[in-house]
Amino acid sequence: MSSLGLSPARILRSGVCCERFRPHIARIADGRRYASKSIPAEITPQNLPLAGIRVLEVGQVIAGPFCGQLLGHYGAEVIKVEPPEVGDPLRVWRERDVDGVSPWWRSIARNKKSVTIDMRKEEGRRLVKQLALKSDVMVENFKPGTLEKWNLGPADLHPLNPSLIFTRVSGYGQTGPWSSRPGYASVCEAESGFRYINGTPDPETGGLLGPPIRPNLSLGDSVAGLHAAFGTVLALLSRKAREAQGQPGGQTVDVSIFESMINLMEGIIPEYDRKGQIRGPSGSSLTGIVPTNAYPCQPSPSAPHAPAYIVIGANSDSIYARLMRAIGRGDLTGPAYAQNHHRVARQAEIERAIAAWTRARTAEEAEAVMRAAGVPAGRVLNVKDIVESEHTRARGLVEDVWVPKEDAEGGGWSVKMSRAVPVLEGCDTKTRWAGPELGEHNREVLIGELGLAEEEFERLRQEGVIGK
Repeated sequence: MSSLGLSPARILRSGVCCERFRPHIARIADGRRYASKSIPAEITPQNLPLAGIRVLEVGQVIAGPFCGQLLGHYGAEVIKVEPPEVGDPLRVWRERDVDGVSPWWRSIARNKKSVTIDMRKEEGRRLVKQLALKSDVMVENFKPGTLEKWNLGPADLHPLNPSLIFTRVSGYGQTGPWSSRPGYASVCEAESGFRYINGTPDPETGGLLGPPIRPNLSLGDSVAGLHAAFGTVLALLSRKAREAQGQPGGQTVDVSIFESMINLMEGIIPEYDRKGQIRGPSGSSLTGIVPTNAYPCQPSPSAPHAPAYIVIGANSDSIYARLMRAIGRGDLTGPAYAQNHHRVARQAEIERAIAAWTRARTAEEAEAVMRAAGVPAGRVLNVKDIVESEHTRARGLVEDVWVPKEDAEGGGWSVKMSRAVPVLEGCDTKTRWAGPELGEHNREVLIGELGLAEEEFERLRQEGVIGK
C-alpha cells in the first residue's frame, strides 16, 4: 500500500504504477473490474499526491465544492453529483458567460466529472450508494440528518465500505443544539465573532458603530472548504495506520463553518479568559499592533477620481524605526516608541504622522519610498491590477483554461482562473479541464464505472433518475 493506504485496485485505476506491474496488480485486485480510463496518466499527472484517490462530491454551491476543487487540483478523481436539468445552483451565480454559465462555475468545478442523479428518488440514491462503495472519500454539505434520511449516512455506508472517508461540512457541526440550523456563511461569520471585529469602532464603547463590514465574498464557506480538504487529507494519511491496527480505515470528518471561522480568530478567546478583554472592531487598523493600517494617498494620474490607499505594516521595532526615518519623523523614535506596547499608547500620534506624509503622495510614490527603506507596504489592488501584475505573471498564478464549445466560434474560449496553491516541488497542479457541462460524464461514470447496461441507462434517463 502507498502512504495514503491505496489498495492495488486504486493503484491500478490511478495510473500511478508503471506498466510492467499492471498484470500483477490486476490479479490481486480482489477480482473486481477497475477498467476506468477516466484519469489516464497523461491527464492526471502521476506525481500529484492524491493521484489514485476517488472523491464523490454530493455537495452544492461553495463549501463542499471548494473542498472538492482543492482535492482535485492535487490529483484526486472528483465525481460531482448534481440534480438533473438544473445542476449546482452556482452554475448560474453572479456573472454569466455567453453560454449562460457562470465563469465561477468553470473555476470551482474544474478537474471534476459531472454526473446528474436525482437523489430524491430511490433509484438515484441507489446509484449514489454504488458510487460511494467505489470511492475513497465522500464530501457532502447537506443539512445534518439529510443523508441519514436517505440512508446514505456514515452508518449506512461504512459497513459496506469501511475505508470510506466521510467528509461533512455544515453550518454548526453534526452534533450540538445548533446542528439542525441551516448553515449559511454570512450568519456563521456573525455568530463566530468575525463580523463583530470588522467595522468602524465606536469611540465611546469600543463596540460597533453601525453595521459590521462584510468582505465581498463568502469567506466562511471557503474557509470551511479549506478545513474540510485539510481534514480529508489527514484522514487519508491516518487510514493506513488505522487499518494496520485492525481498525476500520474510514472515519467521519466533521467540519462546521462556525468552528472554521473561530479557528481564524487568533487570540480573542485566551485574551478574554485571562484579561477579560472583548476585542472589538478597529476599522482598517489592527487592535494592539502599531503601526499597521491603510493610509490615504493622492489619486493616481491614471485614475484621478478614484480614492487611493497604501497599506503599511511596520509593527516590528526595527522596521518602525526605518519607517519613521523614511518619512522624516525621527522625532517619533527612541525609548518612548521602542517597542509595540509603547507605540500602542501613542497610536493616534503615530497614525496622524504617517497619514500626513502619505496624503502628500500617490500610492505609487509612497510605495517606492517604503520599498527603498525596507518597510513592508503595498497598494490596494483590484482584480485587474492582480491579473496584470508582473509578479502574478512570473509566478504563473493566473492560468488560461480552455472551455470547449462545438457551436462556438473557434470551438470555445479560454477563462482565466487562479492556479492551485500551495506550490509543491515537482508537482504540476495546472488545471486539467474547466468545470464541465451538466451531466457531461454520465455515460463514462454510470456505464464505464458502475457497469450499467445501455438499456438500464436509457430507462433511468427516461424516468428522470439521471439527466438527459
